[in-house]
Amino acid sequence: MGKPLVGIVMGSDSDLPVMKDAADILEDLGIAWEMVISSAHRAPEKTAGYAKDAAGRGLKAIIAGAGGAAHLPGVIASFTALPVIGVPIRSGALDGVDALYAIVQMPAGIPVATVSINGAKNAGILAAQIIGAGDHSVRSRIEKYKDSLAAGVEEKDARLRTLGAEKYLGS
Repeated sequence: MGKPLVGIVMGSDSDLPVMKDAADILEDLGIAWEMVISSAHRAPEKTAGYAKDAAGRGLKAIIAGAGGAAHLPGVIASFTALPVIGVPIRSGALDGVDALYAIVQMPAGIPVATVSINGAKNAGILAAQIIGAGDHSVRSRIEKYKDSLAAGVEEKDARLRTLGAEKYLGS
């Protein structure tokens, strides 16, 4: 699909089932991506190097997913001028709320756009929209995708009106 435009980074392979959703939607939208495992705590030099080199390698945005203390998106954002989108991963006793708070509460000057807990699909869409702001063909694919969402709602509404609530739920 060409040179990657979006980097997808996760702190552990246990995050892969969630972060794959970002890759899948980017693939659907025809946007090349790359995926790496790099921990802010266990491999800080690797994480810093990845962030510092990202723009030079042609990336336009980075999606970073992490659970628990969830420092990965913020650490990446501190080493790059590229937009960073944080995905809080559901884990541990606080069920991802700790990760959400850690990612969304960044200090002034180091922004990280934050999606919902386990919201990697939305992170992929947001990365595509960032790229689409300067690329008409990407923006056109996003518009087509959003049109398909609206069409899906219309199909469900027509089915509900035809079947009624009980039959709709039973089918």
